[in-house]
Amino acid sequence: MVRYGVAITPLARERATADGECMQELIVVEKSGPLSGEVMLHGAKNATLVMMAALLTARGVSRLYNVPNIADVHIMIKVLAAVGVTATYDAATKTLTVDATHVVAQTVPAILMQQMRASILVMGSLLARIGYASVGLPGGDAIGKRPIDFHLKAFRKMGATVIEQGDMVIAEVAQLKPCRIALEYPSVGATENIILAALGTVGRTTIINAALEPEVTDLIALLITMGAHITIEVPATIHIDGGALLHPTDYTVMPDRLEAGSLLLATAVTGGELSLPNARPETMDLFLAKLEEMGHAIVTDGSGLGLRFIAHRYPYAVSIKTAPYPGFPTDLQAPMSAAQLIAQGMSVIEETVFENRLQHISELQKMGARAHCETPSKALIAGGHRLIGADVVASDIRASLALVLAGFVAEGTTRIAGVHHWRRGYADLELTLARLGAPIRIEKETIPFNTEPIPTVVV
Repeated sequence: MVRYGVAITPLARERATADGECMQELIVVEKSGPLSGEVMLHGAKNATLVMMAALLTARGVSRLYNVPNIADVHIMIKVLAAVGVTATYDAATKTLTVDATHVVAQTVPAILMQQMRASILVMGSLLARIGYASVGLPGGDAIGKRPIDFHLKAFRKMGATVIEQGDMVIAEVAQLKPCRIALEYPSVGATENIILAALGTVGRTTIINAALEPEVTDLIALLITMGAHITIEVPATIHIDGGALLHPTDYTVMPDRLEAGSLLLATAVTGGELSLPNARPETMDLFLAKLEEMGHAIVTDGSGLGLRFIAHRYPYAVSIKTAPYPGFPTDLQAPMSAAQLIAQGMSVIEETVFENRLQHISELQKMGARAHCETPSKALIAGGHRLIGADVVASDIRASLALVLAGFVAEGTTRIAGVHHWRRGYADLELTLARLGAPIRIEKETIPFNTEPIPTVVV
């Protein structure tokens, strides 16, 4: 049997058995029949995390509803705790309660920040609330460089003194000043952090070339319920009139369009039918258009809420090129790549958002996929060829889903290491897929550990 060695970490050492072994979880997938059923989507991960940071800006107790029970939410709870904010999550009701009555000028440890990219979003809120932020550099998926230069340049332009010391960033300001900020690239994180910081100014801050992803507009909707004055102007301009007294709020997080896309692709590769009553089709226009181009049927009633999906038995290959919203979402590139494995024809996959987000291609090759990277940002996939189950490794959240989808159409068993990525991005997705009829489960395995920094195959 093939097993995966893991890097030695302090936590791994603590959990290791006397003979030098530790436990690893694997996603185990078998070839699947057609998935069928109805699913109510969880709240959007990428909206929830920034909203949690946003609640730092108002004294008092706020509540977020429809919050997904994922690892990243629990990491952000710890980040908030580091600055004196109490957050509690009720999994039964999917409700997050945040008490931001007191915020203290304490350092958020690097070990926390390195677990999740979105942790950097507390910087803007802390500067707006108390004029001080000391945080570790953020981490996250291994999908390429994601520098925070845009964030720090904006904070400096708003009058903050920003010092980078090793793996820490310290920012301080007596009073943030409003200004016009033109982003070189419509970065979602930078746009959100600038919005949050601008709440602490007196006057108008304008962001040019701002990101306008649905999760950003949902953040703005939340802040407006808190008393903020924010307007959006075409093209891609956001105005924040700072200085308003913000108050706590209760707010329901938007449905997760990425979870919707994940479930639709799982249904597509298995040839099934799916109903998503609370999906918002208008947040997925280009993605849905690509599914229709493949031959799949999408039915909506024109209300803007809910859709029904019917898979085409013999889908056609399509090519995609990722781009900021409303372009094709980078977070659906890997699973869409997997969907091309059963399509008829040749697909070209171009990744323009992150330079290292085609790592799943080499893992799909282990399963017999006729796919290869022509350049670090461009892959070619020849669909319609037989896949064989194999032991593979997920490099990030969305790659884990791509490998699961390939496992659904492969002969035999597919075992996927890297379950921590899966849990960071999806709320019990394996259980949802199982309810729809998918043969998927998570198993634990005792493995030896080695000193390799990346999981390696050991015979």
